[in-house]
Amino acid sequence: MAVPQLLSMFLLTITTTTKQEQEKEEIKVKETVRKYDNSLYKRGDLLEVPRTLFTHFGIYLGNGRVAHLIPDILTVFSSNQNTIGTMVTNLRLILGAIAKTASVRVDSVEDFAYGGDILINPMDKVCSRPPYDGEEVARRAEKLMGPVDYSLLWYNCEHYVMYCRYGTVMSFQTFQFCKGVRKIFCSKRFSFVSALIGVAIMVYLQTDPLYSLLLTFFISFHIWMAS
Repeated sequence: MAVPQLLSMFLLTITTTTKQEQEKEEIKVKETVRKYDNSLYKRGDLLEVPRTLFTHFGIYLGNGRVAHLIPDILTVFSSNQNTIGTMVTNLRLILGAIAKTASVRVDSVEDFAYGGDILINPMDKVCSRPPYDGEEVARRAEKLMGPVDYSLLWYNCEHYVMYCRYGTVMSFQTFQFCKGVRKIFCSKRFSFVSALIGVAIMVYLQTDPLYSLLLTFFISFHIWMAS
């Protein structure tokens, strides 16, 4: 079967699945009957929605609209704005994150929040830079609309809003994650574990003792020195 046909079948499957998921998720959101008071938000406000594993960010544009960066696999297979413009489902988001593709799009406050609680401008308390004027923030957010390359660590929704509001591309979530990983992998305990794993692999594979021993020592020693 030709590659274009396979891609068409894959796109059709994704679209059908996402439509079904979207209908279920829209019903779920309606069942929560969670209302948002748009009068609380000003144009250029940074909106934060805490989720289970991460926090999602967006820039309020006014009239109940929020600009935000979100992974979306459909941007790879379709340019139809009606299809892409539908609410991003979990499947589209996960596949988009894996494929490292996303888009900066505008959604309603309800779709952006996805049933979660909204915090207004919480970054003003922790960012060392003062925020731009609200109109400038919104202008920056609107200027970056469209498909973008996505990276969970190096360019996510937080990097986007931080650039729009403060002029700096950074993510506190990424910083905390990398800090946690460093604590785990650059610790004395992990250096001992890596040494034991290296010896176990050497014994199991029965490789050249000198080469394996040097490699095990090299890795463990550098972890030890970094701890």
